Amino acid sequence: MLSILDRYFLRELGQTVAATVIVLLVIMAGTSFAHVLEQVAKGSFPASVMFQVLGLNMVDSLSSMLPLAGFLGVLQSFGRMYRESEMHVLSSSGMGMGGLLRPMAIVAVVMVAAVSAVSMWLGPLASRTSDNMVAAANRSIIAAGLDAGRFTELPGKGGIILVDYLSRDGQELGNTFLAAERTNRDGSLVMKIATGKHGHLYSNSDSSNRYLALYTGWQYEIPLGADNWRRMKYERNDSALSAIQSDDAEDPIHNLDMVDLMNNVTPDARAEFAWRTVVPMMTLALLMLALPLSRQSPREPRYGRMLIAVLGFYLYSNLLAFCRGQLAKGHWHHALPMWLLSLALFAIAAWAFRNNYVARKPRKASA
Repeated sequence: MLSILDRYFLRELGQTVAATVIVLLVIMAGTSFAHVLEQVAKGSFPASVMFQVLGLNMVDSLSSMLPLAGFLGVLQSFGRMYRESEMHVLSSSGMGMGGLLRPMAIVAVVMVAAVSAVSMWLGPLASRTSDNMVAAANRSIIAAGLDAGRFTELPGKGGIILVDYLSRDGQELGNTFLAAERTNRDGSLVMKIATGKHGHLYSNSDSSNRYLALYTGWQYEIPLGADNWRRMKYERNDSALSAIQSDDAEDPIHNLDMVDLMNNVTPDARAEFAWRTVVPMMTLALLMLALPLSRQSPREPRYGRMLIAVLGFYLYSNLLAFCRGQLAKGHWHHALPMWLLSLALFAIAAWAFRNNYVARKPRKASA
C-alpha cells in the first residue's frame, strides 16, 4: 500500500519525466524531420510516406531517448524539492533513504520495462515496418501522387507523366505520356518524350531501380540546343525512372528480431545484441545516478547540477558507444566491458546516495 508521501513523489516524478520525454521528442522530431526531407530530396522514397516514416523513426529512437529523459526528469524533480527545502523538511521529519527508494523503485521498473520493450522489440519492428513501407511505396507509382487526368512530377527528377487511367495498385496504366530530361555521356541534355497506349510499372529484383514499360507508341529524343531530332515507333519501350538511392545510414542488422540476432554470429550482430541488452541496465544506472546528483542547497546555481549531469551522460554514452564499436569491428567478442561499465556506474551512484544519508560523526570540540 502506497503512502501519501509515495504518491506525492510518484506524481511529481511522473509529471516531470513525461514533460522531459515530450521536450526531447520535439527536439528529436526536428532532427529526424530534416533527415527524412533529405531522403525524400535524394529520391530514397516518395513524399507521400514521409510522415509515416518520420513517426516510425521516432519510435525507433525511443530506446536511446528514454534513458536520458528518465535521468533528466528525476534530476529536475528531486532537484526542485531540494532547492525549495522540501527534502530537508522531510528528512528532519524522519524520512530516510527508504522514502526515496520506494517511489524510485516503481519508476525504475516502469522505465526499464519500457526501454526493454522498445530496444528489444518495438524499435526493430518499427524499423522493419518503415523499410517495408518505403519498399512498397517505391514499387508503386501511385505513391508519387500520380492521378489520372493530370500532369504529375515523378520523385527524384524522374520527369513528368500523364495517364488517362490508373489501376488501384498503381501498377497498370492506360494511355501514357512521359517527358524526362536526360544527360548524355558527353554532357549534352536531351529531352525524351514517350507515348504509349498502355503500360505498367515494375522494379528490378533488389528494388533499387524503377522502370516504366510502355506498349505500342512513339518515342522522341530532342537534343536541347540542336536540331537532330529522332523519332522511333516501338511495340515496347522500357524507361528507367529515378533510381532509388539507398540511405547510407541503413543498418540491416538493426531490423532483425532478438531470435535472429542471437543466431547471427557476425560482429555487427554481436554489437547490436549487446546494445539492446545493456540499454535497460544503462537506464537503471542513470536513474540511480540522478539521486545523489539531485541533492543541492537552496543557494546553489539552479542548473549547475544539470550541466554536470549532461556532461556525465555524454561521457557514459560515448564510452558505451566505444565498446559497441569495438564489438562491431571484431576486436572484442563479448559485451562484458559494457556491463562492467554500467555496473560500476550503478555502484558509484548507490554509494554516493547512501553517503548522503549516513550519520556523520560529531566533531570533537577543540581545547
